[in-house]
Order: sequence, then structure tokens, then C-alpha cells
Amino acid sequence: MQFLARPLLARPIARRLTSAFLLAILLGAAPLAARADDYDSKRSGHPLRIAAYVLYPVGLLVDTLIFRPAHWVGSHEPFRTVFGHEVD
Repeated sequence: MQFLARPLLARPIARRLTSAFLLAILLGAAPLAARADDYDSKRSGHPLRIAAYVLYPVGLLVDTLIFRPAHWVGSHEPFRTVFGHEVD
């Protein structure tokens, strides 16, 4: 009976649920202020933009599959000394 006599927000579970609910409302309301950019047909048909649409995924794959593993290997001994990699 002592549990029922305490106010609702004094209970740890109720406090956590209330906090989680308020956080969900705040995070859910944040995207309401965002909106998409207007479509500009002059910018979207530019030849460099079309090339960027094709080359961006290629560059991302090269970065992920080649450069990041190479940096990881080069940042560990004995290659760190050979390549002069310095820890920040």
C-alpha cells in the first residue's frame, strides 16, 4: 500500500516513461520544421551534375573498399613507422 500512496511522478518507472514520451514528442516534432528544396530544372540538367550522379557511388565504393582499409593498415606497426603516420 505504501507504493500506491506515492505520487505518480515519484515512481521511477512512471518518471522514465514520462521522460521517454516527452523525448519522443520532441524528436517527432523536429522534422516538422524541415522542408525539401524546390526543384530547379536549370541546375538538375547540368552535365557536371549528371556526371556527379554517376561518379559519387564509385568514389564512395573506392573510399570504403580501398582507402579506409589502406589507412587502417598504414596506421598500425610496422607500417606506421614506414609511412610516418602520426597519432593525433
